[in-house]
Amino acid sequence: MPIDHADLLRFLSAVHPYDALDSETLDELLPAFRPQAMAAGEAIYTLGEKLDGLYLIHKGAVEVRDQNGVQISLLGPRNSFGERGLMRDGLAATSASTREDTLLLVLPVDQFQKLLETQPAAKKFFDRQRAPKPKRADLATSRVETLMAPAPLTCPPDTPVQHAAQLMHSRHISSVCITEGKQLRGIATIRDLSGKVVGGALPYDTPLSEIMTADPVSLPPSAIGSDVLHMMMERRIGHVPVTENGELVGIVTQTDLTRFQAMTSAELVSEIARARDAQDMARVTARIPQLLVQLVAGGNRHEVVTRLITDIADTATRRLLALAEAQLGKPPVPYLWAACGSQGRQEQTGVSDQDNVLILSDDVTDDQMPYFEALANYVCDGLNTCGYVYCPGDMMATNPRWCQPVRSWRQYFDNWIAKPSPEAQMLASVMFDLRAIGGTTALFEDLQETTLAKAAKNSIFVAHMISNSLKHTPPLGLLRGFATIRSGEHKNQLDMKHNGVVPVVDLGRVYALQGRLTPVNTRARLEAAIPAGVLSQSGGQDLLDAYDLIAETRLEQQARQIKAGSAPDNYLAPADLSDFERSHLRDAFVVVKSLQSAVGHGKGMLS
Repeated sequence: MPIDHADLLRFLSAVHPYDALDSETLDELLPAFRPQAMAAGEAIYTLGEKLDGLYLIHKGAVEVRDQNGVQISLLGPRNSFGERGLMRDGLAATSASTREDTLLLVLPVDQFQKLLETQPAAKKFFDRQRAPKPKRADLATSRVETLMAPAPLTCPPDTPVQHAAQLMHSRHISSVCITEGKQLRGIATIRDLSGKVVGGALPYDTPLSEIMTADPVSLPPSAIGSDVLHMMMERRIGHVPVTENGELVGIVTQTDLTRFQAMTSAELVSEIARARDAQDMARVTARIPQLLVQLVAGGNRHEVVTRLITDIADTATRRLLALAEAQLGKPPVPYLWAACGSQGRQEQTGVSDQDNVLILSDDVTDDQMPYFEALANYVCDGLNTCGYVYCPGDMMATNPRWCQPVRSWRQYFDNWIAKPSPEAQMLASVMFDLRAIGGTTALFEDLQETTLAKAAKNSIFVAHMISNSLKHTPPLGLLRGFATIRSGEHKNQLDMKHNGVVPVVDLGRVYALQGRLTPVNTRARLEAAIPAGVLSQSGGQDLLDAYDLIAETRLEQQARQIKAGSAPDNYLAPADLSDFERSHLRDAFVVVKSLQSAVGHGKGMLS
């Protein structure tokens, strides 16, 4: 069924990535597309079959299934498919068939490869691997939106200078922006107040409009740090407002620049290690959100960002343990403080509660237990003060159930493995993420190795753990859409934790169990699963790429929330993403769903 040249041009001009091609390139590409009409229910290709090219749906609907026959996508017009196999070995990674009468446009393999080689927009769109990122942020090249304070103090022009001075004093800041509505009209600083008001003997009810610097120079959020530095040096100013379309959106001060240069995870770790109490630490951990923004803006990979943030929590925990021992005295027997959850996996972001346990020497006696109860209370209370809020499920060392000698922990695991009830599955999932934080690590090493060995040998327990890992599913809807939250505060949003990151975390835990792998970090588990033979090279790389995109999308959203002055959470509205970002994110969810299907059918080696 031929398609008119003009109709085909109009169609492709509205489809990514062809809409990014220049007209000459697009005209040259048009003849390469081969129309293929198919009736409902016909097979387009099957798993492992050599692909004819890239498929693009002109009209109709196509169903894509994985190796177990599980539907992973239902595609409509303007959707491409087959690129995953073409980007690897040219063989179909899935099976595809028509759901209704369908007209396909097929771009032959050689033309598809040429498109990738000559058109960066196409390469970026079809290549699901993320580009390498720089190792650290640089002040001179960081965007102003990363450096600025997003909610500067503002006052109308008729505000008395005394009232403005009182506001500045109460907020410990050195400037006020004068605005009418959202439009910036001027700026007044401490220097203006001291020089013009005090030095000039002006009355304290003088309006700000009389002493402000009118129409101050400003920069847009897209400017870079060097622009700020050069402006401050050239004009001898210490405050630069940030405006967008004339509206005030932030301000950058010399203090902001100094803080940016000084604030590294190492600096925060150093301050916490010297802290006198939990309140001192809380003043340091309060800067973690800004550190997250800085790390994300600097292009650091998600596993680097979360590792650095987790290191701060580890240091806070160890410092609290040291302060507790200083107050309570030397511990009567050796103990180990261990973390589970995101801290255990070294995957903390801007949203973290605490999950921890105490493992005690088997020499502990009943009359020594009050010491460890006091230790647990001191540390957990201190962590809560620092912003690591109490675990809603009481998975903390303050719970007597999770403050036990090694023999009790061994019995816990033995019972969970022997009788995998729903609670046992949940607890085992949490406890398989344990990581030693402080104390005597030898108490845990043998426990971890023997537990992994026992669990891996028990096929019934492994089957239950696999079943438990499939309870969180990627948010995939029909017709290339997302299954968003249907009601409540986060209606029409995606839960990037429970439906994004957690499904991969659960898969990583299953692979670690199957392969008796000791890493606790999710990405490290996935990497270790490939040489261990639990995951194939191609399936493992697909999952790593998918996990990277999902985790980084979550972090980038948290960074945006922090910059906007909001508390970070795990929710993302698909409407806030570009078509390109939505397409890649959905493809990442499809990969995760495919791996879940493979594990659920006992086929971890997804090819």
